[in-house]
Amino acid sequence: MLQEIPRTEAVPEIPQITAREAEAMGRAVIRLFEKWQVSDADAREILGGLAARTYARWKAGELGRIDRDLATRLSLLLGIHKGLRYLFSDPERGYAWVKKSNQAFGGRTPVEVMAHGDIFSLARVRAYLDAERGGW
Repeated sequence: MLQEIPRTEAVPEIPQITAREAEAMGRAVIRLFEKWQVSDADAREILGGLAARTYARWKAGELGRIDRDLATRLSLLLGIHKGLRYLFSDPERGYAWVKKSNQAFGGRTPVEVMAHGDIFSLARVRAYLDAERGGW
């Protein structure tokens, strides 16, 4: 006799990033951009094309609403930072890495790749670092 197997849900319960967590991530990324010495123009592109006034408010500590796309970008950036901390025992070397040309990115710097603006460019840098540290 056949017995039906209980089905798993197509979308499992995955906790969402809370507004408070997103704000903390935003503040951390602003500090990270300072450490990476990323220009405001590049930072705005990396964050999905934020307006100059919006980014100025972010730098002043007024983050406002962070949507899903922006929260995903913040998460990827913090993952990149984490990957660099695993790879480099000296944090300064990790901060400098994002501004050095890399053959894996066609001679471009990781910041240039990330500043392309699309979320896939952030994911590409993150995946590269994960692979370098043996995370795949």
